[in-house]
Amino acid sequence: MVDMTGKIRKPRILFIGTLPPPVHGSAVVSQQIKESKVINETFDGDWINLGTSRTMDEIGEKTIAKPFRLLEALCKEFWYLLTKHYDLCYLAITCHGIGFLKDSPFILMTKLFRRKIIIHQHNKGMSRDLDRWPYRWLLPLCYKNAKVILLSWRLYPDIEKVVRKEDVFICPNGIKVQEYHDSVVQGLPETWITKPDTKRFSRLLFLSNLIESKGVLVLLDALVTLKDKGYLFVCDFVGGETKEIDAKRFNAEVEKRGLDGQAFYRGRKHGEKKERIFEQADIFVLPTYYDNECFPLVLLEAMAHKKPVVSTDEGGIPDMILDGENGLISMRNDPGSLACCIGKLIKNEDLRKQMGINSFQRLKKHFTDEKFENNLLYIFNLACQERGMPFSV
Repeated sequence: MVDMTGKIRKPRILFIGTLPPPVHGSAVVSQQIKESKVINETFDGDWINLGTSRTMDEIGEKTIAKPFRLLEALCKEFWYLLTKHYDLCYLAITCHGIGFLKDSPFILMTKLFRRKIIIHQHNKGMSRDLDRWPYRWLLPLCYKNAKVILLSWRLYPDIEKVVRKEDVFICPNGIKVQEYHDSVVQGLPETWITKPDTKRFSRLLFLSNLIESKGVLVLLDALVTLKDKGYLFVCDFVGGETKEIDAKRFNAEVEKRGLDGQAFYRGRKHGEKKERIFEQADIFVLPTYYDNECFPLVLLEAMAHKKPVVSTDEGGIPDMILDGENGLISMRNDPGSLACCIGKLIKNEDLRKQMGINSFQRLKKHFTDEKFENNLLYIFNLACQERGMPFSV
């Protein structure tokens, strides 16, 4: 880019997105972009935190602090747009429901200043709102002339009535890849370690917040079927408690199904503790039927640990998990189908190991942090330099 004095300058981007805490998919990706060496070397960027929640407990809650945080972020955006010239405004917003109504003023303000817009979608649900007021006119207004980054072409049908295909970029998420080894299990509680003198059993891992539509109860029901068929297993549930399912309710559901000693809630785990839990697992299971599921980063984490994955065909998951190659795809909200998939992996150790190797190889080929950041770099450069790209008014 060349400024008014003829000097070469780096393109300038205003980034607007949710940053941790709390830790969830969109926030993690935003933090990854913010810390990206290749993006920071290429662009001058300013960041505005779009999030109004500071803990998982605040998500969905009405608190006095939230309106003030929102107003502060809007004022910051107005000041940046007033005092600086941006070649591009990047927004990672919620595209549906109340979240969209909260985020839409940030898009409208960039339009007021006639800036180029690119929207990074980490969620879906737009198609369900298009016939409702005020979404039927507000969604087309916000997305008019904007470029959109999707995580998978499988997500395009959700926005096709509002966004043209030629205005869409595809950029799958990516994570840092490293080799793990058995020593990372050191430091786990002794009861988590498989002892050589015990009968061999498989260790299953579910890692997500305790939300019904993430498949928590479906998995518990599938475990009952596996137990009745004589499979040997232990299943660890790791993640944050929610209003739907807290530790007390989880333990009650376990007891009701007669799964004491086989299904355990381990709480939240981060950093090395989470890596140890992944390494100790034989099979990773995420039977999600969450309506807004797009591209769960936790599946990439499981692939990084060379784990076979059992999941569903929700959102962009089939782009990550190829049925029969690096995991198995279960029917959504179907304990019988889920039990069948898990059982197939429990009874075939060679299949588990090969699928785990395939997971790691697929991750390295398609879903590394380097590939993700270079894809974004290409998209940002194209959006900043494309003369035919209209200002978003």
